[in-house]
Amino acid sequence: MNAAPHVAAGAPGTGAEPPILLITGVSGSGKTTIGSLLAGRLGWEYAEADSFHPAANIAKMSAGHPLTDEDRGPWLDNIGHWIDETTAKGRPGVVTSSALKRAYRDRLLRGRPQVRLIYLDADRETVARRLTARNGHFFPPELLDSQFGDLEPPADDEHPVRVKVDDKDAPLTVAENLIHTEKLEAVEAAHDSAASSSAAHDKEATA
Repeated sequence: MNAAPHVAAGAPGTGAEPPILLITGVSGSGKTTIGSLLAGRLGWEYAEADSFHPAANIAKMSAGHPLTDEDRGPWLDNIGHWIDETTAKGRPGVVTSSALKRAYRDRLLRGRPQVRLIYLDADRETVARRLTARNGHFFPPELLDSQFGDLEPPADDEHPVRVKVDDKDAPLTVAENLIHTEKLEAVEAAHDSAASSSAAHDKEATA
């Protein structure tokens, strides 16, 4: 039986708004798998990074060409809009994004204190193995060099939650460990807690 994956906790959110988890890391680190597991277990909103890319970006990556900072601008803005819309609905959420550079993360995190940065730290060998085996995804393994070349791992002042990723730990184990270490609460549990608190208050008022 494998030990629980190492998770280094970041700074807690403000608590003023429902949290949004921003799952980051290079392609092949497990963002989609772990992000969808977290959202499913918690009953939170979920969005996957690839769905925010303009068609021109997808075509460029499919042809084996890395994206420029200019290419990524509309993509990052689309992710930011999703975060804002989800928060406006009063819903917690999970969204994935490679967000390889500090500037990309700053663009997503600035002015959004409810966003928690989760960084999936996968080594080159693990990522290469996963990309080679992957089917039906538009990211060619040949772009591995550009991914790691652009990668600027989150600094301590970004308060990331660092998760060391390899193939020894099942994705569900990683997700469950994050739920535990970050004290993430399922939507149903949060609703039940609020209802219980309200009922207790009403009982005291009529006692």
